[in-house]
Amino acid sequence: MAALLSNLRNTVIAGFVLAFVLFLIYAELQGYYGPQFWPFLIRWLHVICGVMWIGLLWYFNFVQTPTMPKIPDELKKGVSGYIAPEALFWFRWGAMGTIVFGIILAQLNGYLLEAYTLGAIENFANPKSIAIGIGMWLGTIMWFNVWFVIWPNQQKVLNLNGQGEGITPEAKAAAAKTAGQFSRINTLLSIPMLFAMVSAQNIY
Repeated sequence: MAALLSNLRNTVIAGFVLAFVLFLIYAELQGYYGPQFWPFLIRWLHVICGVMWIGLLWYFNFVQTPTMPKIPDELKKGVSGYIAPEALFWFRWGAMGTIVFGIILAQLNGYLLEAYTLGAIENFANPKSIAIGIGMWLGTIMWFNVWFVIWPNQQKVLNLNGQGEGITPEAKAAAAKTAGQFSRINTLLSIPMLFAMVSAQNIY
């Protein structure tokens, strides 16, 4: 057990093995039915990526950013040099996985265009399409912010991939401010986004 839990890779592999056992139980009790199972599998992967993404978004905004001013200067490099770059890796790829699996899921379930047009191609007759569409648009905006605003600016702030070399302290401070503001925008949007997504599945 110690070998399993002391190694993250082994822990994650064990988690997927247990999930596969649950799949075998499902197949035995109910019988495998592809047209139902594959959209479920994509939804599961969509949720896993979303938990990674939003979890790290909230970590940055609820934990790291408010705590950084309280950390002694000599210790801040431990966060900015090691923790933040690793968190940003999983943060941005969690965002990518969420949007990709979400779009695939919408296509498999036949509501991709209905959702992205906010129900316009159905003459706004289906409130579920409007709700899921709002959630998808908010998620898409958040994904765009991660990849094209937050990540480029954080590379300058943390000097990742050489992006911070040669820039002035003023430019670095401006990049930090922009990344922080758009991270807060994503935190704000995450709340109605989750409401729209969950409501589309439960109250419409």
